[in-house]
Amino acid sequence: MQTDSSFTFVLFGGTGDLAMRKILPALFEAHRAGGMLADSGKIVAVARHVADRAAYIDWVNEHVKPHVSKNGVDETAWASFLDRIEFVKIDLGNPEDFTLLRDALSGRPGIRVFYLATGPSLFVPICRALASVGLNENSRIVLEKPLGYDLKSSNAINDAVGEIFAEEQIYRIDHYLGKEPVQNLLALRFGNVLFEPLWRREWVESIQITIAEELGVEARGDFYDNTGALRDMVQNHLLQLLSIVAMEPPHSMDSDSVRDEKLRVLRALKPIDPRDIGKVAVRGQYHAGVIRGSAVPAYATEPGVKTDSTTETFVAVKVEIENWRWAGVPFFLRTGKRLADRVAEIVVNFRAVPHSALGASALRGGANRLVIRLQPNETIRLYCLAKQPGEGMNLASVHLDLAFDRFFREGQMEAYQRLLLDVINGRLALFVRRDEQEAAWRWVEPILNEWAAANKPPKPYAAGTWGPAAASAMLAQHGTCWLEEEN
Repeated sequence: MQTDSSFTFVLFGGTGDLAMRKILPALFEAHRAGGMLADSGKIVAVARHVADRAAYIDWVNEHVKPHVSKNGVDETAWASFLDRIEFVKIDLGNPEDFTLLRDALSGRPGIRVFYLATGPSLFVPICRALASVGLNENSRIVLEKPLGYDLKSSNAINDAVGEIFAEEQIYRIDHYLGKEPVQNLLALRFGNVLFEPLWRREWVESIQITIAEELGVEARGDFYDNTGALRDMVQNHLLQLLSIVAMEPPHSMDSDSVRDEKLRVLRALKPIDPRDIGKVAVRGQYHAGVIRGSAVPAYATEPGVKTDSTTETFVAVKVEIENWRWAGVPFFLRTGKRLADRVAEIVVNFRAVPHSALGASALRGGANRLVIRLQPNETIRLYCLAKQPGEGMNLASVHLDLAFDRFFREGQMEAYQRLLLDVINGRLALFVRRDEQEAAWRWVEPILNEWAAANKPPKPYAAGTWGPAAASAMLAQHGTCWLEEEN
């Protein structure tokens, strides 16, 4: 693919929530940082509910500006950023309107990036309309999740988009892969001799990957009730993080080398016997509760949700990888809404020493542990054992921290900022390839099918807790517990 200092970034869904909260703020930060976006780069917003560019700029000032720059907005940078933005009013349901976009882009140098911040039902119509006016050449297309409801519908979208854009033009975005600690996990493993020799079944007892949210479904009740946590979070975010954690060292960090190794992990996931799904997969749904002192409603009473809904808002699942490195090591994945805290983290629990020359009392501090925190604060923490001061040889757990904002005060990027720059520069390593997506769906679908066939309601849990008790019981069967249960 061509990489050029000139580009045009076309944002479909230009007045949507994703554009407001993530995409436009990320583009502004890249613009403000200087040197990362070409002076000739332009942003073209596409929407139908705004009359013209002046009205769109008013919307950006009102709705986007509050989401940028935690330490205040540089007004000069903001004004020059607004100068980059153009607007085209299009009804996405009317392919003839795309001639307006073609005319607006006519004569512009460099590559075109089309970001589809829309519902997945519009992906194929937009791509076909772009092709009908000759805009699929020298272009890149960015697709947001969810990409389909199951393997069949995902393949249908990929087949249709693939008839118009080559695979190397398609950027399936997963913003967790753009987070700084995920990048540093690769650096930790493959840039230091200390960790990689221990990154295997002989030394690792178990691994936990958690994405927990305090928020409920917000205004997405109708969408979420037809999706659920397994499709919304496990099939993409959690399995992508697992593949990064478990992958073999690639021969380089180029796009296909990294994605080939991730694919090998996804294809090595042990299929779950339908008879065992009740033992290794827990689904829950939040009921009314209290979060940070405020009462919150039950999921079934949220706007857009059916009152008799059996959609899961919580999933915990045990995953095994059938390869030489990870055989016998359980990976525990967990995600949920209305949980006790907002946190995303990867926890690597190392095995205890095989023999303690320091006596039984020395073991009370536990084993070594590595915690990669993705949010809210991005850190990597290594737990070690050290002698407590005083008489005797009693050990306690202490930790070493890599706090990125403390060590690297400049150059920090939000995930979307990094990923958007990668799209502009033609770097695919942090985006999901089609065969990865298919492998993830193949592993998830038997769980979805068994839950549908069983027709049992999810296990209830009170909002503000860490989910159903069954999720803790599942880990207890393996002699371990979730990280927060040790504190």
